[in-house]
Amino acid sequence: MTNEPAATSPYAPFRPRMTRIVGRAIAAVLVLGGIALLYASPGAQGPWYDPLNTAAMVALVALSVLLVLRHATVFALVDPQGIRVRNLVRTTTLSWDRIEGVRFGAGEPWVTLDLVDGRTLAVMAIQSADGAYAHRESQRLAALVIAGGGGVR
Repeated sequence: MTNEPAATSPYAPFRPRMTRIVGRAIAAVLVLGGIALLYASPGAQGPWYDPLNTAAMVALVALSVLLVLRHATVFALVDPQGIRVRNLVRTTTLSWDRIEGVRFGAGEPWVTLDLVDGRTLAVMAIQSADGAYAHRESQRLAALVIAGGGGVR
């Protein structure tokens, strides 16, 4: 899986590979586990039955699935004007000239953009779990930053 080539178009979206697979699998397990718990629960005949327990369990499973799927669907969209990064909590849009550097070293979980104002922005769409594919994608991102007028160190 990690031996696949990087995207052919320089403006192809950045998306993690392993995280999407694992996230979808975890979401499926959560849903199936929640369904199994509903069937195994005592229902209206049980002495400790409370409809609020069932509602709370359904809400907890739904929230867990949404969180896992949100993590599995992080991305970065690029075009000639800049980049739009959707991470776990926040979506950020930047023009290329606001990016000073692209970092992706050993031990880092994902690419980090150094911004001209001194802040950093994680790009969770390019993750070290994807191995060589992630390194090629980080190089593609660095090339886009340079081509767009940003600086890469």
